[in-house]
Amino acid sequence: MQRAQAGGSARTRSGGPAYSTWRLGAHPLPLRPDGYGVVRPTPRSLRVRRYRTADLLPPPADGRFHASIGPITPAIRRRMGRTWEPGCPVPLSGLRYLRMGFHGFDGLAHTGEMVVNARVATAVVSVFRRLFAARFPIEEMRLPTTADLDAHPTGDGNDTASMVCRDARGSTVLSAHAYGLAIDLDPFDNPYHRGDVVLPELASAYLDRSWVRPGMVEPGGVAVRAFAAIGWSWGGDWHSLKDYEHFTATGR
Repeated sequence: MQRAQAGGSARTRSGGPAYSTWRLGAHPLPLRPDGYGVVRPTPRSLRVRRYRTADLLPPPADGRFHASIGPITPAIRRRMGRTWEPGCPVPLSGLRYLRMGFHGFDGLAHTGEMVVNARVATAVVSVFRRLFAARFPIEEMRLPTTADLDAHPTGDGNDTASMVCRDARGSTVLSAHAYGLAIDLDPFDNPYHRGDVVLPELASAYLDRSWVRPGMVEPGGVAVRAFAAIGWSWGGDWHSLKDYEHFTATGR
C-alpha cells in the first residue's frame, strides 16, 4: 500500500519531514527454525518510520471521519482468502466489514477497511473515531489476504488489521484475531517481543519505548484510553511478553 519516497528522518529543503527510503517488501529474510525471519537491526531510514499512504479506497472528500458497517459480501469473502475458512470459530454471518477514516503519516485523511466480529463493530468504529480526532497516525489499514499469509517474511510490514483465523504466536490456542476480537495497530511502530523473537523482524528500534515517535502506542495515551473505553486491554501491559501493537476484547 505504501511506496517509499525520499530521505530517512531528515528534513527536506522545504522544511517538511522526509519519507523513509527503505523499499518495503523487497528484502526477504533468512528463516529461523520456528518459521519467523531472522531478527536484524532496524534499517536507518526505518528508525523513524514515515511513508505516504497510497489510497486503495477513496479518501474522505471533506477530510472528516466517516465510517460504515456492512456484511461480508461474496467479493469481500474472496479478497479475505485463507484468512477465513470453513471451520473457523466465527461464521461469516458473525463478522462485519468496516470502512473507517484514518490519518496517515502524511498528515492526510484516508479510508481504511477491516473485518471484525459483529458484536464489537460499533465499538471499534468509536475507537477509530477517537484516533482520527486525535490525528493518531496509521500507515495503512487494509484486509490481510492469502498473499500475506504466504509471503516470505521481510520484517517491515505495518498494516493495521484484525481478522485472521490463526493460533496465537507460539501457541496451539486460537488467537483473539481468529474471532475478530483483536486489532494490531501500526505493528512496526509497536512490535511484538518475547525472548529473541521480535515481530516484525526489523522493528527492534521500536523496542525502545522511551524514544517516542509518531505511531507509537504509549501507556495512558489516546490509543490505550480509546480501547479501554470499550473494555479492551493492551498487550503492552503484559509481563511474560510485550505485544505493543495488540488490543484485545478477550485479554489474550
